[in-house]
This record gives sequence, structure tokens and C-alpha cells, in this order.
Amino acid sequence: MPPAKKRTRTYDPARTRTAVLAQLGNVRQAVRTLTPEQLGLPTRLPGWTVRELVAHIGMAVTAVGRSLDRPEPARQDAVLLDWPFATSANSSAIDDFTRRLAGDHPDLDAYLADVEQGLTGQLDAYPGTRLLATNAGALPLADYLVTRTVELVVHTDDLNAAVPGLDVPHDRQALAAATRLLADALAVKAPGGSTEVRIPPFAVVQCVEGPRHTRGTPPNVVETDPLTWIRLATGRTAWHDALRDAELSAGGDRADLSGLLPLMA
Repeated sequence: MPPAKKRTRTYDPARTRTAVLAQLGNVRQAVRTLTPEQLGLPTRLPGWTVRELVAHIGMAVTAVGRSLDRPEPARQDAVLLDWPFATSANSSAIDDFTRRLAGDHPDLDAYLADVEQGLTGQLDAYPGTRLLATNAGALPLADYLVTRTVELVVHTDDLNAAVPGLDVPHDRQALAAATRLLADALAVKAPGGSTEVRIPPFAVVQCVEGPRHTRGTPPNVVETDPLTWIRLATGRTAWHDALRDAELSAGGDRADLSGLLPLMA
């Protein structure tokens, strides 16, 4: 009997919209409190200060509008899970654009307010089915908006790492969507059913070739929390460091996922 086909995960467009705007609002509220000295602090993104990082967060959101400004593709030729594997292609152009934005917008609160207003208007004006030309291919607006939760959650974590005590909160729905998208991307990269990856309370996926688990306790189990998983998937944390620091547990012959990570560079 062939294995059951996995059902593609779906995301509620209204909840995604609320999550993206909530996380952007969390960032904006925190940015208002930053001093010039804090804006000049280095981040874990090479060559970027906090100022560049904040500019890039806004840029990640305005990507929606830049895509809407282009002609609508004739047909969809990509799926949501193509996106995590297509993010590194334009890294040099992204760096240049980010630096220009940081220089052009000294008032970052006003900049993020404009970003928020623009996104709200765009989401009011266009249906979720509207196709966008993205770096991964032609995707519906509703799907592309899910990718913005990853950008916002990842870079909020970068911001917290750069500014001691800032502690920008993560919107629960944004964190959930980002966790699930990156967990599903792992299952795409390493298809199979021998290893169960648990990221409570948001995701459980089966991956890695080998004997398929059907009942009882799986022989290969990986478990971690959502933020640690996101750091692993995006290269902010190394597998062996997370194991050493007890941020991750992994048991079984096929539970070492270090060769599969990061998913996004």
C-alpha cells in the first residue's frame, strides 16, 4: 500500500494579515525607543548596524508593494514552499538597497509608519488571489504574505540579539506561521518518514528517508522550541551549539539534522 500523500498546509489570509501588521507594529513601537547609540550597534548580520537592520525590516514589508507595482504574471508557476530556498540569490542587491534605505530615512519611526500605511492600503485594494512576481516565482498575494511572517520574526530576533534588553515581542500567530513554513520546508528538503521533528506548540513534521514510523514512540525524534528552530533554519544558531546549550534534543540514528541546516542562508 503506498504511503498517504501529505496534504499541503494552508494559512488563513485574514490571520496572516493580522499577524504581519501586529509584528510590524511591535517592531515600530520598539524602534521609537532606540537611542542614536543603540541604532549604531552592530548586529549579527555582517556589516549591518541596527539602523540598517530596521531599514531592512521595512524593506521586507514593502516588497509586497514592489511586486504589486509590476505586471501581474499570466499564471502561477511556484508554490509557497519554493520561497525558503530562493532567498539567497539576490543578497548583494538586498544589501545595497538596505544601505540606501537606511541613509534615505533618518526618521525610522516615520519610515515604518509609512510602510505600515502602505501595506494596509495594498491589502485592502487587492485580493489574496492576485499573482505577484517574486524571487521564488509567481505566487498569490496571500501566500507571499506568509513569507513576510518569516522575515519579520527572524529580523525581530536579530534586533533583540543586537540591543540588550530590548525584548521586542513576537506575535503568536506570526511566530506560528514562520515556524510551520520552515518546518514544512525541511520536509521538502529531506522527504521521508523516519524522523519526527517536533516544535511545540506549532508544528510536527516527518522527514528523512528510512523506515517509516507508524505507531508508538518514533525511533528518531528531534524537539526544540519555535525560536530555536527558526534560528537553526536560518543559520543564526548552529546545530551542535543548540545541542550543547540544551535548546534542542535529538535521539535516534537519523536524528542528526546538522547536514540539512540551515534551510535559508
